[in-house]
Amino acid sequence: MRSSQARVRVARVNIDSERTHRADTLAVEEPLEIRVNGTRLAVTMRTPVHDFSLAVGFALSEGIIHSADDLTRVRYCQKDQGPKGLYPFEQLGVGSRVSLEDTSDNVVDITLAPHVPSPGALTQRQLVVNSSCGLCGRQSLDDVHQTGCYPIDERSAFTLDEHTVMGLPDKLSEDQKVFAKTGGLHGAGIYDVDTGEFLVVREDVGRHNAVDKVLGWALMEGLLPLRRNVLVTSSRASFELVQKAAMAGMPMLVAVSAPSSLAVELAKESGMTLVGFTRGHRCVIYAGEHRIVPPHSADEEAPDEVTSTAQA
Repeated sequence: MRSSQARVRVARVNIDSERTHRADTLAVEEPLEIRVNGTRLAVTMRTPVHDFSLAVGFALSEGIIHSADDLTRVRYCQKDQGPKGLYPFEQLGVGSRVSLEDTSDNVVDITLAPHVPSPGALTQRQLVVNSSCGLCGRQSLDDVHQTGCYPIDERSAFTLDEHTVMGLPDKLSEDQKVFAKTGGLHGAGIYDVDTGEFLVVREDVGRHNAVDKVLGWALMEGLLPLRRNVLVTSSRASFELVQKAAMAGMPMLVAVSAPSSLAVELAKESGMTLVGFTRGHRCVIYAGEHRIVPPHSADEEAPDEVTSTAQA
């Protein structure tokens, strides 16, 4: 089983002291080939843990699947030695929280249920998806925008107070165990507004991979659509991250850094609340301002409007 961390010998240089040599911990980055029905869909550079969640989340983001019912099995394959690590979905039980995680190989094959069409040629990525860009392999700009089956209700029945929103990145970082050791991984988490806790947190060298890992987990747990959840990411809010959240029906995305103009445009189009620069005691709301309210104001709203607040 591969580790998400590696140790290397480094030289530490400080202008005020002598050079020292010691072992340092790095985040591992390796390629993962994702196949659907035996055909290559993409190759992504990722941190080798939670590979099945990553592959399933990627397929969700591509619009290939929408629920656990669309899957028959997910397995590891060795390129020249046939299938390995077979996991039939009918034996798992949606919501059973059975762990599928194993990192013995760098090829994952998703077998679709009979009613799900195989992805067309235009869906297949022709280039390696690197750890900073998930859309670089697209064949055309027209193929970038995916349409999900979980539309976001612009008046979705929850609000969060400002203090809760501002505290989400710190709450996320508490569960970023590998980042604490390496300083080299992005984090993503699914925050539940009813419990005030994260359902899942994942880390990866690629911000889009970290998001795919949490969304893939949610799909396999039978939790989609995520209508009462917030996607929290330690990175900037790119167009792709907004699109991934929209594909899962998530009404809110909170990011540590800035969004892009296209991300804001898509958030508004999708009816999503998009928050950036969420640090300390401040944040910037770029879309969907109505879901974020001053502390205690949710208690003053009309009684016929269903509202939920959560405390970090």
